[in-house]
Amino acid sequence: MKPITLQGFLLRFLFALLLVMLTYNPSGYSYSHWLQTSFSNFGPLLGIAGISLIIGWVIYIRATLRSLGLIGLILAALFFSAIMWLLIDWGWLGLNNVTAMSWVILVLISAVLAVGISWSHIRRKWSGQIDSDDIDEE
Repeated sequence: MKPITLQGFLLRFLFALLLVMLTYNPSGYSYSHWLQTSFSNFGPLLGIAGISLIIGWVIYIRATLRSLGLIGLILAALFFSAIMWLLIDWGWLGLNNVTAMSWVILVLISAVLAVGISWSHIRRKWSGQIDSDDIDEE
């Protein structure tokens, strides 16, 4: 199995960001907004889109939980929360700007998912340790 590259991590982050932003974002163009405005006319396209998003979330959340575990997930959330705190402390992000705060939170959720789905590769590269899931059975 090839080790993860920066490009590989960024691709995972891009897909996580796409998943998060398609599910909800403050712009008004997301599945949650579409569902709210079309719920009375719920049809197959809305259902397929929702199921597709659920599949993406299950893949990312399952990989993140298996890779990081509960403690690792809590540490990742704390780390990215501290980054947000730093942005607020430096005055780059205001607590009263809900829209900007929402965008930053969505990007940080994407970062946690990207780290989670990449963590087994990162750990193997740094420490040489592999997960038993990584071993091919022949």
